[in-house]
Amino acid sequence: MWQKIQQYLSLIKFNHSIFALPFAIIGLRLGVLAYDLPGSIYLGRWIENGNQLSGNTNFIKTILVILCMLFARSAAMAFNRYLDRNIDAKNPRTAIREIPAGIIKADKALVFTIITAALFVICSALLNWLCFALSFIALAIILGYSYTKRFTPLCHLVLGLGLSLAPIGAYIAVTGRFDWLPILFSIVVLFWVSGFDIIYALQDEEFDRANHLYSIPVYLGRKNAMLLSRILHGLAAIIIVLIGLIYPFGFAYFLGAIVFISLLIRQHSIIKANDLSRINLAFFTFNGIASIVFSILVLIDLL
Repeated sequence: MWQKIQQYLSLIKFNHSIFALPFAIIGLRLGVLAYDLPGSIYLGRWIENGNQLSGNTNFIKTILVILCMLFARSAAMAFNRYLDRNIDAKNPRTAIREIPAGIIKADKALVFTIITAALFVICSALLNWLCFALSFIALAIILGYSYTKRFTPLCHLVLGLGLSLAPIGAYIAVTGRFDWLPILFSIVVLFWVSGFDIIYALQDEEFDRANHLYSIPVYLGRKNAMLLSRILHGLAAIIIVLIGLIYPFGFAYFLGAIVFISLLIRQHSIIKANDLSRINLAFFTFNGIASIVFSILVLIDLL
């Protein structure tokens, strides 16, 4: 049983949850504070059913938000692996993945997708009606991403859009409304994820071109793709700084911003057009650390 669980965790790359989940926690914390603190940063007081949220309600919503994140991402990853199983089998880099390697059968991966997608919708419904309504749009985006590299090089932006739903989705889960601050954090995630996904796609440039798949590296070439990645990360950095200047954040926030931006710069410094040997270090390690450290410091600031 444990071996089977490990296989499915590997199928969905469970450890990659580290990218967007910390930003969801930021959105969640902003939502909780929106009940307790008036002022421009929270765009006013929101009261649900005439009462402030209780501690128990906060805890339940926190668990449901985390479950929504995990179920949505699991459905998206499993569906991506299911849909790409024949492509993955042709690519030496991905042929060892669970479905082409025969570790997990394709039909079981599809069943897993359906179950986790249904659990995502159920958890969304338990949060509030707006989350339930938006859950179908979210599924359309995160599942639809898997088709995009078959017809558009903008697939990286669609992936970024899918993960960018984390902070605003968590905020809506608590407040039942949209506000500008969590939206700005979502835009940061959009540019950040799109930028590092372009970097990751560099290693499959030749395979994608040979198999008529779309990606920014195929469409623009390696050097221009790397330039676009830098531009997207630059935009993410600018918005992070603007958030700190517009809203009354303190020292911890700006320290987190410095760490986040420094790691963005560092990952670009170790990736060269003629040397992709450290791409996993840039993609997994630097971005994972950036997300965790930035989110922790933002949460400390919000305390």
